[in-house]
Amino acid sequence: MVYSLLTRIYPKKIREHYVKLFQYSKLKVDENTFFGFFLMLSLLFSIAFAFFISFLFQFKFIIVLILLFIIIQLTLYFGLSLKADYNARFIENVLPDALQLMTSNLRAGLTTDRAFLLSARPEFGTLSDEINEVGKKITLGKDLGDSLLEMSKHFKSDILKKTMLLITSGLKSGGELTELLEQTAKNLRQEKFLEDKIRTNVLMYVIFIFSAIAIGSPILFGLSSFLVEVLQTNLAQIEVPRTATLPISFSKVNLSSSFILTFSVVSLLTSSILGSLVLGLISKGKEKAGLKFLPILVALTLAIFFIVRFVLRLFIGGLFGL
Repeated sequence: MVYSLLTRIYPKKIREHYVKLFQYSKLKVDENTFFGFFLMLSLLFSIAFAFFISFLFQFKFIIVLILLFIIIQLTLYFGLSLKADYNARFIENVLPDALQLMTSNLRAGLTTDRAFLLSARPEFGTLSDEINEVGKKITLGKDLGDSLLEMSKHFKSDILKKTMLLITSGLKSGGELTELLEQTAKNLRQEKFLEDKIRTNVLMYVIFIFSAIAIGSPILFGLSSFLVEVLQTNLAQIEVPRTATLPISFSKVNLSSSFILTFSVVSLLTSSILGSLVLGLISKGKEKAGLKFLPILVALTLAIFFIVRFVLRLFIGGLFGL
């Protein structure tokens, strides 16, 4: 009851969107309990870390609190969205086999409801439960087309919705169910084959972009930041006599090493975030699908960046007085 009240804190549109993503994710917990508990936990976490960060870095508490809370809520949103997309991709992969199995059952002489019920195999995962529900609805006298369309609304899959709509339209036009299911399964397999072929062709671009962000960028930033420190140290030690007239002049480097370090880290984090979105768009056709690359990119870029700086300082830093 308490969690249900906490869930109402969310604005109505955001709450409805969260609930829809939750249903697509097929999590085996009560949605009000989940969102209420997560909201309470995120508030406590944000308050605790906001106190710590504001005390340690002298930032404003309220700004840190709001930023942390927004980040946690975005993490929840993307987590549910990725889970929903994962379920959709799984359904799309097993759908041709499920339709083919229904076709075999119908050709064996089974009634439509029995053909659907016997097609609910455990290896089909969440689709098995939905097929089972469709079979029960048909047994109770509900229209097959309406049952299929209702099933398609339980997953965040355009392919599933279009497939069920195609089968329903074929049934209303007088088509035979067995032929419709068999031809649809065949078309889905051909489409999957083409998608895999396209994904193989763009793999080279994915590898190139990943390598450029995870390896090339941190190496260049590590070298450049070390060079700035070298220039700072050496130019500060050069003393030019006031009476000397030289064709060149030396001035103090106003950029601090801490600023360069912060700039490099922020640039690497930004390129990792944008690069992960580009990788998702190229490989899966959706930007958010690349978020799975983000932790790997961030870890690699920062690790290589600091390793490059450490190696340079260790081997040649002494030559420049660092």
